[in-house]
Amino acid sequence: MRKTTEIATGSQLTSPNRIPITVIIPTRNEARHLGRCLEAARCCAQIYIVDSQSTDETVEIARAFGAKVVQFHYVGGWPKKRQWALDSLDFETEWILLLDADEILTPQLADEIQHVIQNHGVQGYYVFLRLKFLGKALRFGDSGFWKLSLFRRGKGRFECRFRDQDGSMGDIEVHEHVVVDGRTGNLNHSLLHENVESLSRYITKHNEYSNWESRVLGQSMEQNRDLPPSLSGTQAQRRRWLKKWLYRVPGSPVLLFLYRYLFRLGLLDGVPGLIYCAFQSVQMFHTKAKIYELERQAGKPAV
Repeated sequence: MRKTTEIATGSQLTSPNRIPITVIIPTRNEARHLGRCLEAARCCAQIYIVDSQSTDETVEIARAFGAKVVQFHYVGGWPKKRQWALDSLDFETEWILLLDADEILTPQLADEIQHVIQNHGVQGYYVFLRLKFLGKALRFGDSGFWKLSLFRRGKGRFECRFRDQDGSMGDIEVHEHVVVDGRTGNLNHSLLHENVESLSRYITKHNEYSNWESRVLGQSMEQNRDLPPSLSGTQAQRRRWLKKWLYRVPGSPVLLFLYRYLFRLGLLDGVPGLIYCAFQSVQMFHTKAKIYELERQAGKPAV
């Protein structure tokens, strides 16, 4: 399906001292986050903002930092936002770094990236995402995770887990992961994720996620050809394997809460840890309820 773009190039400066990577940041009304993200990413050679018709100051902030702004118009189907950017944009560098507007590239991580991209035998790198939720850096509750955010141009692409998507599921990849053609490694320094939006917006965004996830989990797992569920695979594959079986268990949202809050010690993160673990369990409940609804509409026996 066709997606149109409107491109506005800012006054982005180039410098031989900048890290030779291109940063892609998807946005939609991210004015509260974007300035912090762009300030931390000034050390990168090229920055693209892939925006979805923001109605706040997102575009103005991006241009003030000299980022290149591209408007993405989603009309359903595949590719979604980040993959479309990988397919459509012109890159000045060999390496690409995917960031969200609420993620901060620390100086330590930037220095490490400057070093590792010199390794010609590695095509991509996983970075560990540490969450800061309601003002607290979460250390427990299985809150952090690895994601493949840094890769050579032309070597990485997003898996497509579900093609028949629509706007109710959002215009951006949710739990699709980047698949790299070649050897990968892990970075030692973490990426900081700090969302300062209200819980109301958090709930709205995760409602879209559960729309998507219920459709994905309702289809055959055989369609996950790139990263199939596997207990011995990557972190993403292990989570999919656990989710595949956990969703079949009655009361699994309660079990997920107990696992995160008690077994993985989310309680040690105080009230933010309690709210985070509870929200994760509620999202699982929403997803299961929507799977039930879809199966009833299709005339299938609901579990």
